[in-house]
Amino acid sequence: MQGGIILSETSIPAVREIGIIMNGVSGRMGYRQHLVRSILAIRDEGGFELPDGTKVTVRPLLVGRSEAKLAEIAERHGIEDCTTDLDAALADPKWEIYGDFLVTKARASALRKAIAAGKTIYTEKPIAESVEESLEIARLARDAGVKAGVVHDKLFLPGLQKLKRLIDSGFFGRILSVRGEFGYWVFEGDWQPAQRPSWNYRAEDGGGIIVDMFPHWHYVLENLFGGVKSVYAHASTHIPERWDERGEHYDATADDAAYGVFELAGGAVAQINSSWTTRVNRDELVEFHVDGTHGSAVVGLFGAKIQERNATPKPVWNPDIEDTVDYDATWQNVPTNDVFLNGFRQQWQEFLTSFVTSTDYPFDLLAGSRGVQLAEAGLESSRTGTKVELPELSLD
Repeated sequence: MQGGIILSETSIPAVREIGIIMNGVSGRMGYRQHLVRSILAIRDEGGFELPDGTKVTVRPLLVGRSEAKLAEIAERHGIEDCTTDLDAALADPKWEIYGDFLVTKARASALRKAIAAGKTIYTEKPIAESVEESLEIARLARDAGVKAGVVHDKLFLPGLQKLKRLIDSGFFGRILSVRGEFGYWVFEGDWQPAQRPSWNYRAEDGGGIIVDMFPHWHYVLENLFGGVKSVYAHASTHIPERWDERGEHYDATADDAAYGVFELAGGAVAQINSSWTTRVNRDELVEFHVDGTHGSAVVGLFGAKIQERNATPKPVWNPDIEDTVDYDATWQNVPTNDVFLNGFRQQWQEFLTSFVTSTDYPFDLLAGSRGVQLAEAGLESSRTGTKVELPELSLD
C-alpha cells in the first residue's frame, strides 16, 4: 500500500479508500440522502471507477450526540465506526473528509473545527447564519489550504439535468423568464404529526423557508440561467401556531412561505413561490416553467416537457366562450435517455473524484456564501418592502 492506494502488480492504482466523518446522520437528510443513498450506496456497490481505472471506495465514521442512536444506525447498516467525540475524530488522520449535515445553528462552529484540523470539507447549506460568518469560514478554509464542497443537490436531479441539456442545446433561444413553484402542506402537528422538524418554524432556532430554500434557488438560478442581481421578496408566517414532536404547542416565529422575484444577469426574470402551506396541484413537489423566444419547458424533479415555437397554440381570450383546447396535450415529454443516479450520490461522487484527482471544485464555500447572501437579502427585502441588490462577493 502506498499513500492510501493499493497498487496492483503492474503498479497501476487499483483502490483508493476514503475515510469520511459524517456528522449529523441521525437527522432526516443526513441519514436518508447522505448516508444511506449516497455513501452506503457507494460502499455497497464496491465503489466507483475513475477514468484512470482507480476504484474509489468509502468508509464512514458516524458522529453525533447520542451514542445509542449512532450504535443503532451502525448496527442496522453494518458500519464499524461511530463516536460522540468529534474532536477525536478530527484528530485522526485516517478520516480525510469531514461531512456536515447538522442543523444550521450548529454548522459554523463545527466547520471551524474541521478547518483547524485540516480536513477536506463537504457540507450542507446554508453554511452559516449570516453572509459575514459564511465569508469568514470561506477565508479560513482558503488560508488553511482546505478543499471544500457545498451541497448543490438539485442541480443533479434528472429533471434539472434534462433542463440543462435543453439550455446548452439552444432550445429556448433567448430565455425570458423562469417561474418556480415549490412546496406542500406541512401539518400543524395537533391532529396529525408534522412531517418536518419543529425547529424549522422557529426563527430563534434557525428556521424559516427563506433561510432553507433561497440558497437552493440561488445555485439553481446561478448555474442554469444567470447570477442573481437583485431580489424582491415577501415572507409570511401563515400558520402562527404549531405542535412539536412531543405534541406540545409552540408559537411559529419563522416564515413558512415566501414569494420572490429575482432579476438575473442577462435580463431574465425569475419568480419563485416557496411554501409549506400549500396543497399540491402539480405533477411534482417542485416545478420550473421556463419561457424562451424559441420554446418553453416545464421541469420537475424527474420529468420535463417542452413546447417549441412552431408547435405553440394560438389562444384567443374570450371569457364568454368555453375554451376547448387541451393545452396539456400540446406539450411533448422529454425522454429519459440516460441513467440518472440519486442526485446527492452523484454530487458526492463528483466531489470525491475532485478530491482524489486534486482538481478544482466549482461548488465551494464562496458559492455557499452567495446562497446565504440571497437568503439574507430576501429577509431584508421582506422587512423593508424594497428590492435589494446583491453585490458581488469576494474573499479578498
